Amino acid sequence: MDGKHKESAPASRIRAVWKRTVPLGLATAAAVTVGAGLDVVHRHQRAGEEQHDAQPAAKQERTEPRYVVGVRGTGAALVVRDVRTGHDVGLPVAAPQGRRFQRVAAKGDGSYVVASYGARKVTFQHLLLDKQGRPKELTEIPEATVPGVSTSWSDLAVSADGDRIAYVTYKGTAGRVEVLSLKTGTRKTWTARSPARIGSLSWSGGTLCLVWSPLRTTAGRTTVPRHQVRALNTAGPSGDLKASRPVLMLPKGAGAAFMSRDGRTIVAGAQQDTQLTLQAYSVQTGKPTKVLWRQKVGGDLSRLDPDHTGRHVLASVSDGRIYAQGTGTLPAADLTDAAW
Repeated sequence: MDGKHKESAPASRIRAVWKRTVPLGLATAAAVTVGAGLDVVHRHQRAGEEQHDAQPAAKQERTEPRYVVGVRGTGAALVVRDVRTGHDVGLPVAAPQGRRFQRVAAKGDGSYVVASYGARKVTFQHLLLDKQGRPKELTEIPEATVPGVSTSWSDLAVSADGDRIAYVTYKGTAGRVEVLSLKTGTRKTWTARSPARIGSLSWSGGTLCLVWSPLRTTAGRTTVPRHQVRALNTAGPSGDLKASRPVLMLPKGAGAAFMSRDGRTIVAGAQQDTQLTLQAYSVQTGKPTKVLWRQKVGGDLSRLDPDHTGRHVLASVSDGRIYAQGTGTLPAADLTDAAW
């Protein structure tokens, strides 16, 4: 893989395997209200929805984010899409000259951090929307740079206080986690020594949560045998990614997960045929606690992305739409990443 995204034949085969197991492009996302502390009981959720539907539209209380920011197609532009109408808001935002947008993540204040790539270097921009959701300002984040190759496997997460940015780059199929502190200017690096996908980044204080998906090649066939949630203490020194600790082995059919803001819960998406289940697990015991949501879907789960409050989730699958709870569907076939 070089700056032009050329790949060797083995790397291409491995990428094809990953796309079959966990599709990378944003397709369908279902907006799920997770709730404070992720303590949601399904019957209470149903009752709340019935009461919500009984109220006049003007008086219905909306708590989920209103807008989704997406990376369009080849990364040439960002778009803002209204969750309620499915329409784009304002004009697309062009990528910086010579670069392509790769990933987008929400900050704690409701603005966004965007990663762009070019010439074997990742830089970061800050996107601010106005009150109507239109793109207001895109500015470069000073001295926020990560060297290395950004691919469709790369991932981005921003801490709730907006200080720390985590990003994953790759050398072949071996990943590297970079953490930047915008306050101190320091950059720390943790490197994997074996082929794996490193994704589903999320923050809980100074702990970075990730899903480790090792690649195994047998008789010329590459597979992803398991997905493990791991936690990395970013206050520690740079080094081997083995410094991260195992938290939870995801069950069969689950490959995407995130940690709650308080660090006590893992939320994982598991799929069986067309049934997608959002399940909460205790970090302390590793046991399932509550089923947060179930939904019939027309594709495969690829991502779970909490919003800037940590209370709502985009569950991305592969049939080209975003399902927003209580709002309807949102077209997303043209997007490769999204955040709200």
